[in-house]
Amino acid sequence: MLQVATIEKEFDRCVKGLQKRGIEGAEILLKDALTLDEQRKKMQGELDEVLHTSNKLAKEIGLLFQQGKKEQAEKAKTQTSELKRKSKSLGEELNSIELSLNKLLYNIPNIPHETVPPGKSEEDNEVIKLSDDNKPNLGAHKKPHWQLIEEFDIVDFDLGNKVSGAGFPFYKKQGARLVRGMINYFLDKAAEAGYEEVQPPVLINESSGIGTGQLPDKEGQMYHVEANDLYLIPTAEVPITNMYRDVILKEDQLPIKHAGHTPCFRREAGSWGAHVRGLNRLHQFDKVEIVQVVEPSKSYEVLDQMVAHVEELIQSLGLPYRILRLCAGDLGFTSVLTYDFEVYSAAQEKWLEVSSVSNFETFQANRLKLRIKKSDGKKELAHTLNGSALALPRIMAAILENYQAGDHINMPDVLHPYLGFKEIRKS
Repeated sequence: MLQVATIEKEFDRCVKGLQKRGIEGAEILLKDALTLDEQRKKMQGELDEVLHTSNKLAKEIGLLFQQGKKEQAEKAKTQTSELKRKSKSLGEELNSIELSLNKLLYNIPNIPHETVPPGKSEEDNEVIKLSDDNKPNLGAHKKPHWQLIEEFDIVDFDLGNKVSGAGFPFYKKQGARLVRGMINYFLDKAAEAGYEEVQPPVLINESSGIGTGQLPDKEGQMYHVEANDLYLIPTAEVPITNMYRDVILKEDQLPIKHAGHTPCFRREAGSWGAHVRGLNRLHQFDKVEIVQVVEPSKSYEVLDQMVAHVEELIQSLGLPYRILRLCAGDLGFTSVLTYDFEVYSAAQEKWLEVSSVSNFETFQANRLKLRIKKSDGKKELAHTLNGSALALPRIMAAILENYQAGDHINMPDVLHPYLGFKEIRKS
């Protein structure tokens, strides 16, 4: 959530940033926020004055009774009752204004970093790095992963459809072991990089969804358990970052680095044609997430470190990849700057997104009330960052396609110790 102070001090930058995102009426939207904040401050001032007068009278009443000035004391009591009624009315008005202001601010996205390119969709994203051309030449063995998983009997979509519905596959045999092996490998690499592992819950309350910006922005994309008013998480970022909701951290506690593996759940409303076939888009999938909470002055240095961590993972798997800087129109609601990683799927001859690494600056921290207590006693909002390290289905799809060899599918060398096998063969 944007800070009102930031909107006020950097009004033109905020307007241009929202316009860059394609937000219509950005200037009016931000002016409305400032107007509501002025009303809030005015109402708060009136309420504080009434409460001050009421408290002063309350102290005087006891003295008046002690001095035998009963008539004056009764008059003061009447005034106090009137002030209480007024303070209640002012409090209700103040609460209404604050709710309106927060509702407005909750629906305003973050301001893009100056390096974010203009653009409306993924076609306008900027490729900032392309790995050396090591795309495999599959020759006659060229089969998309949905054919391979059927031939080698390692993923069952029909069974998943029977038990749950489309987008909830069963992983079987060496397919299940491949998923488990990748999870363990990614977690081990995160631990080597200094991330502390946590295994968070996969159900969150509304406050947690608001805290990291999934609500109200992505409400329609999340599974909602109405009976308990809980949401299935779209990513481990949500519960992990919410560990620090309403928390004041000391400087010597930073940086905070967490990694966690969870299943992720996304309704993914939209088309389900050939371009999202097989493992390309699912309602449930596994992902290892890395999250950091850092001092504002260090967040872009940390962002570069997180990008380097994800790049090293993909390189170790021997997959062709590219890194993109997302344009303003494709940038997530809460993000200031996001780098996407895509791996090349040799049989489909297309790029598949497997990771996003983002800096949110103070946007999430402001919602979370996540602050840092400085050595001088002053408090400031922290910066939060997160990245996928990595999302499994599309990585699995790329491995199956790029490493296929006719009657078997080779496995990346780094996964051999985690799998107990070096290749997948038909059973």
